[in-house]
Amino acid sequence: MTTKTTTYLKAADVAKPWIVIDAKDAVVGRLASFIAMRLRGKHRADYTPHVDCGDHVVVINADKVKFTGRKLDQKTYYWHTGHPGGIKQRTAGKILGGRFPERILQKAVERMLPKESPLARKQMTHLKIYNTAEHPHEAQSPAAVDFAAMNAKNTRSQ
Repeated sequence: MTTKTTTYLKAADVAKPWIVIDAKDAVVGRLASFIAMRLRGKHRADYTPHVDCGDHVVVINADKVKFTGRKLDQKTYYWHTGHPGGIKQRTAGKILGGRFPERILQKAVERMLPKESPLARKQMTHLKIYNTAEHPHEAQSPAAVDFAAMNAKNTRSQ
């Protein structure tokens, strides 16, 4: 009888390719789950949970993401200042129209990764989000991923 052993990746053996995703008219939740899967490395056949084996992800046009339904007006983000009575809130529409619209996508991806772990913090450093169509990572020759063509539900036409 032969026994099968599980093989685990080592950090030195991992090849981390770069991919670029155009977020124009992409639905936020679908895009965030795709990015989180690529950052963790779950798309690989040799996925190892305790090793950072995901890709480097560059997102362009992050300020042009879309929400479905009435989430733009009704989805509310909360945070606390640390002072008594210091609960604050802002709608998704105000954040997208504000100074840092890329934080919508950043927070969505961050909340899909494991909570409070050093590995998740390291994986988040491999995510680069830009509001324009240009990015400074051309030297890494990232492969373009056509997220919109993967499924008709991935984009919103409004």
